[in-house]
Amino acid sequence: MKPLNPRFIFLLSLTVVSSSFGFYLPGLAPVSFCEQNSKGDIQLFVNRLDSVESVLPYEYDAFDFCKDTDENRPSENLGQVLFGERIETSPYKQNDDIRWASRWDYILVSMPHTNIQWFSIMNSLVIVLFLSGMVAMIMLRTLHKDIARYNQMDQEEAQEESGWKQVHGDVFRPPRMGMLLSVFLGQGTQVFIMTFITLFLACLGFLSPANRGALMTCAVVLWVLLGTSAGYVSARLYKTFGGENWKTNVLLTAFLCPGIVFVDFFLMNLILWVEGSSAAVPFGTLVAILALWFGISVPLTFVGAYFGFKKPGIEPPVQTNQIPRQIPQQSFFTKPVPGIIMGGILPFGCIFIQLFFILNSIWSHQMYYMFGFLFLVFIILVITCSEATVLLCYFHLCAEDYHWWWRSFLTSGFTAVYLFVYAVHYFFSKLQIIGAASTILYFGYTLIMVLIFFIFTGTMGFFSCFWFVNKIYSVLKVD
Repeated sequence: MKPLNPRFIFLLSLTVVSSSFGFYLPGLAPVSFCEQNSKGDIQLFVNRLDSVESVLPYEYDAFDFCKDTDENRPSENLGQVLFGERIETSPYKQNDDIRWASRWDYILVSMPHTNIQWFSIMNSLVIVLFLSGMVAMIMLRTLHKDIARYNQMDQEEAQEESGWKQVHGDVFRPPRMGMLLSVFLGQGTQVFIMTFITLFLACLGFLSPANRGALMTCAVVLWVLLGTSAGYVSARLYKTFGGENWKTNVLLTAFLCPGIVFVDFFLMNLILWVEGSSAAVPFGTLVAILALWFGISVPLTFVGAYFGFKKPGIEPPVQTNQIPRQIPQQSFFTKPVPGIIMGGILPFGCIFIQLFFILNSIWSHQMYYMFGFLFLVFIILVITCSEATVLLCYFHLCAEDYHWWWRSFLTSGFTAVYLFVYAVHYFFSKLQIIGAASTILYFGYTLIMVLIFFIFTGTMGFFSCFWFVNKIYSVLKVD
């Protein structure tokens, strides 16, 4: 074999070296310190003091220890302010026994049963994926046979047929309180897109826990900028429902759910202010949040609603009868309330272990770093909400109950009720909180989380059923 030319090897190595480059994720580049360039000692930044018996954090120098005379405090971002962090410097003593590569070990070791939790999460996801595949296979095969048999019948035989095919003239009858439903769906779409983008960026490492406050800042900015999607979806669906009060629809979309969240947050902030906690958001930050809401989010919601009302309503595949069909007597399991209660069990089973870690990071002051796995759980949750709601919707249609609009939203949205029950269980079994103020703060912030989760999961269930119902009745031959 002829040896390679040394010049060729040299040129090839230069080409490889010149085309290779590296980069750091934004905001995560390491800071180099050396005695020649550093003008003083390396500063240690601290954020707050927490207690296991209270959810009220305090500033690091609020008590008579670890006092620091340095008044030059770094500025916090929006996420840090909302989480109650007040960054300042602190005196410290360096421990040379800890190696740099293992500096996080004492934090990771302090989280008990981490490996067991990971195994449980993987096991739950495998079960959920298996059940979802079975549900999808059964639904597709059953529907395919029903549609093929119904389309081959003559008119007299079709009239004697019972089940979901007989309610084709009523299944697209507009729902009651269509205004409120469209508002919830618009806000749910906004929350879904915001959560997807935030978790995707966190999964890639752009919102690392090392970059404190970045996650909350990204979520708030995305929510403000996604007002267009909320206005468009709400207006388009409201027009599909036959609504005409477009001004009321736009105003409710822009102010109803955000207003409830802001009022709750403001009341909790008043309690923090009265208790003298460092987590109390300053008045200037509240004004900035209101400016983002009224100055950017609300106008974008109006813009989205304008384009939504300019579009025609979504046409149903079949005509709606003028006289509503009488719904037959329902069994216990096909009644609305039992179906709604059962519908949230499987989606909650996907998230309750991850929910434990999330609540630990919020209330027990532990670090949450599993954003990649959280993103996977988020995708599985969306799939599970969709398939569980579609399955129950099919059973109700087979029982000739065509009131599926609100039921599809509430079936998957009921997962939020299980979330609240788990939060109550976590409060009494895992926390050692004492005092009325801390209790009110815990449940006040929990209600915000439950409301957002209710709107999000309900929206996922509704749109999956909306696609499903349109799909099955579009292939049905109706005279």
